Amino acid sequence: MKNLLSFILVLMSTPFIGFTQSNNAAKYAATITTKDLKKHLTIIASDEMEGRETGTLGQRKAAAYIEKQFKLLGLKAAPALKNYQQMYPLYQDSLVKSELTIDGKTIEFGKDYYCQANISETGTFTSNKIILVGYGIDDKNYSDYTGKDVSGKIVVFFSGEPKKDGKYFLSGTNRISEWTYPGTEKKLAVAAAKGAAGAFVISSTQASFMARTIESNIKSNVYYPRTSADGKKINHAILSHAFAASIFNNQFDAMLKIAKSGQAFDQGAKFEKDIAASLKYTKKRTVINASNVIGIIEGTDKKDEFVFLTGHYDHLGKHDGKIYYGADDDGSGTCAVIEMAEAFAKAKAAGKGPRRTMVFMTVSGEEKGLWGSEYYGDHPVFPLDKTSVDLNTDMVGRIDTERQKDDTLNYVYVIGHDKLSSELQAINEGVNNQYTHLVLDYKYDDPNDQNRIYYRSDHYNFAKLGVPILFYYDGMLQADYHKPTDTVEKINWELYEKRVRMIFHTAWEIANRDEMLKRDIPLGTGTR
Repeated sequence: MKNLLSFILVLMSTPFIGFTQSNNAAKYAATITTKDLKKHLTIIASDEMEGRETGTLGQRKAAAYIEKQFKLLGLKAAPALKNYQQMYPLYQDSLVKSELTIDGKTIEFGKDYYCQANISETGTFTSNKIILVGYGIDDKNYSDYTGKDVSGKIVVFFSGEPKKDGKYFLSGTNRISEWTYPGTEKKLAVAAAKGAAGAFVISSTQASFMARTIESNIKSNVYYPRTSADGKKINHAILSHAFAASIFNNQFDAMLKIAKSGQAFDQGAKFEKDIAASLKYTKKRTVINASNVIGIIEGTDKKDEFVFLTGHYDHLGKHDGKIYYGADDDGSGTCAVIEMAEAFAKAKAAGKGPRRTMVFMTVSGEEKGLWGSEYYGDHPVFPLDKTSVDLNTDMVGRIDTERQKDDTLNYVYVIGHDKLSSELQAINEGVNNQYTHLVLDYKYDDPNDQNRIYYRSDHYNFAKLGVPILFYYDGMLQADYHKPTDTVEKINWELYEKRVRMIFHTAWEIANRDEMLKRDIPLGTGTR
């Protein structure tokens, strides 16, 4: 029955593609060639780009190259930006001074405690009371704050979250929730909202601190700044087990045992202690800019509606003298966006559309946590309610080495076909059946996908805001994934070209149809 329904939907999609439009689509898809893909990718994944790590010179060189290509193709800058790069800030913090005193005694930084530079702010907290709040969680499914007044006090909580019979209370599955990762930031935000003065954090697994942990918190890695919903923040100190035991005395072992086993803390039990504590923290902040590169082709009669083609141009950079080239991840998607931009630009120059405005956006920060697309979602330059679709391309140049099927040289994984818009599958399958004849594999749309691919690329930051998406992916999770060996010579050029042409055809159809895509399927409850 399901296959029959899919077949009917595909047949229904055929009228969308008129004869003239069909000829035009095929003509401009043919301008997407192996030769041009190779030309761009050989530069994007070259030694000169040094792995394109976000916030580095290599990333900025790649952005400049993409911007140059957009200009050469005649793409315009987004009017709201005035130029082709949407800049966004990254921070890097360095410790200037940290002083923790408890019960009149100065505590040793690096041995007894440390502060995470990226989520600590210059300031002081002082209180005469500390109070245990279990894991520091406040959720409809479980709360450590029931019956507790933490206003003006220092809260103490353990890392992690409770589980029973192998399932976590909060997710209802064997997967951790955001209370574990990113965890500390979320817990601190809750404590701040409840009026706590500060926080002491205890890792259930890390009894003492490694030198590299301390070093990375004397000077943080580059990070994307986020704020709590109400803007309130409190500082914290992470305590060693030995030092925490000196505060809690003979009660600490019992607390630690609960946290290590993942048990729920007794919500009726209270632990408060009258003890004077003060933390003074001072840091220096350096702001480093990264960017998304955006070029547009203005539509005709539907220019106030938008079709996005995206891919991330960053990768992992250079480490221990080795360049992580990222040819497939995601040099392939980046160059696909450039090539599709060229095809649409040629169509535009010939007076062949598109009807909707095409937005070609390559983003940075994906490898760090989808930073660039998150920034765009928070600061869109085109209305999200007028954005018909985001077609995101992240790794389309290789084959899945684990795929044991006879279609290895003629497939692509498509993610998002059954989410947000009921029209996506019919359109995508319709153009594929007419033009490219790839095997479209939907395995990563399985809600039980252990790899959680749907949540791992930039389309997600459109989807969570209600914009329909399709994500195209080759499935290369083994082999050279995130290794220096992800290089240009391993690209399967013929298959790469075919996939990009199929994505172009899908974009063409969505850009030129009469109506925006329906938004008639709920997003769902999953999160990154």
